[in-house]
Amino acid sequence: MASLLALFAFGAASFAAGIGGILFRPGEWYQRLNKPSWRPPDWLFGPVWTFLYATIALAGWLVWREAGFGDAVLPLSAYGTQLLLNAAWSPIFFGLRRIGWALAEMVLLWLSIVATIVLFYPIEATAAAVLAPYLCWVSFALLLNLSVWRRNSAIPS
Repeated sequence: MASLLALFAFGAASFAAGIGGILFRPGEWYQRLNKPSWRPPDWLFGPVWTFLYATIALAGWLVWREAGFGDAVLPLSAYGTQLLLNAAWSPIFFGLRRIGWALAEMVLLWLSIVATIVLFYPIEATAAAVLAPYLCWVSFALLLNLSVWRRNSAIPS
């Protein structure tokens, strides 16, 4: 029962990171931005992030189940850091309309995901592997953010 509750808690924490994306929507400002032709359609982001948040939750839970909080303080701290950075991107990009700040924040997010994977691997290799699609998507999103920033750097908020 404790393991099931922990899985639920990791799921809640993971999906809570997505609340910023619900509260801070793209809107008219985003529609006016010059975006690259290789940008995915808007409808794709919701399903992709739903899948990724589920895998993020699973990865954290697998490490917790294997090592507990006491023996995985550093890996789970990196995990928590990447969740916080994940949650911050939408408010920065869509809320504050700061494309450059969002890009810098996403570099930190990318680094925190890499750190989480590296720290998870010795404890639970499956947990590290489950985060690979997340790293790939954030890598793609970082390039997209960079492209939008470069194309719109002269546009005031």
